[in-house]
Amino acid sequence: MESAQLSLAQGNNKCLDSADLAFQNIVAKGLGLDPNKRILAFKAEAPGSDKPDLRQTHGQLALKSSASTSTKRRILNTPERVLDAPGLIDDYYLNLLDWSFGNVLAIGLEQSVYMWNASSGDVSNLCQLEGEEYIASIKWSADGSYLAIGTSEGDVQIWDAESQTKIRTMSGHQARVGVMSWDKHIVSSGCRDGSIWNHDVRVSNHKVSELIAHESEVCGLTWRSDGNLLASGGNDNLVNIWDARSNVPRFSKTQHTAAVKALAWSPHETNLLATGGGSYDRHVHFWNTTTTARLNSIDTGSQVTSIQWSTEYKELVTSHGYPHNHLSIWSYPSLSKVVDIPAHDTRVLHTALSPDGQTLATTSSDESLKFWRLFETRGKTTRSRKGSPSYATAGSNVNANTSSLGMSRPSYIR
Repeated sequence: MESAQLSLAQGNNKCLDSADLAFQNIVAKGLGLDPNKRILAFKAEAPGSDKPDLRQTHGQLALKSSASTSTKRRILNTPERVLDAPGLIDDYYLNLLDWSFGNVLAIGLEQSVYMWNASSGDVSNLCQLEGEEYIASIKWSADGSYLAIGTSEGDVQIWDAESQTKIRTMSGHQARVGVMSWDKHIVSSGCRDGSIWNHDVRVSNHKVSELIAHESEVCGLTWRSDGNLLASGGNDNLVNIWDARSNVPRFSKTQHTAAVKALAWSPHETNLLATGGGSYDRHVHFWNTTTTARLNSIDTGSQVTSIQWSTEYKELVTSHGYPHNHLSIWSYPSLSKVVDIPAHDTRVLHTALSPDGQTLATTSSDESLKFWRLFETRGKTTRSRKGSPSYATAGSNVNANTSSLGMSRPSYIR
């Protein structure tokens, strides 16, 4: 069965006249893209492979949930959907994928940021950088209204998602901004020089504090949901926990033996943090951030590139690079493995969880963006009218206050 493609950005080429096609070719060539390759275009199924892995089996695995119930859920061992994502930079230290509260997936591809509306299937090109500058990180605000974009030149841009206009640029970093995290009106940015800046997007003098403790690039950064603690990970193998009221780490952890990009706060226990190390470490450690104790560890056997907690099940999913390029689901606190899923032909660089907590998006330098229904709610299946996954109803299992930014449009300084 051939894999038919449906373009999300332009529709079927049969619906376009010759003038439209000529114009598209001119634009594509001007951007240095192959006019015959469509960005974020659906493939009917995952690409074929000669490798004897689970992707050649299109059945489902029946797996017992870790929840305290006798029911079982089924986890697909193949992606529900695959999109083309040409030009994704193969750099472990960048963070180029995020899924908003409003059900819009944003992805950075070289100099551009594209937004895919998971409810409607619409694709738009939000921005295009100039010269040799490239996208180094992206991060949605909690309410999904604003997208922060970190660049290779050290800028942090704030974009309004609805109007698709740039609200302001906050400059000052002397190197690329590879990771960011929001806490209400504060955007924290991690830089290649090891510094972390806290920017207040409401005021002209945006830099309100600078956190110095990493000796090399900051590649992991995440605020706890209550805004009291900030976790950071770096290429110096350190994990630092910062109190929101202090510029000095509350404590540091040195157990990792490779860069720490993967950081995730548990949605079930406020003080529980999971951290994952790179190629020469391959471990996930679990920390009690109240007592500072290490609770447990997993040797995953592969480079850890991200960690995502399920909002419904007492489980987490880890994504991996060398040598297996797979996804693993683990029960917590038993840390027993639920399943391994072969995911990409190359390392899984970035993941994002849908706002309803059911679907995981993954992307890799193999230029594909895949969607996996890993944490489907028991007894509920969310589908669009056309049979494609809608992935979320805005607000499902997400703690986001639509007025949490606490600002009106004029409070941004252009």
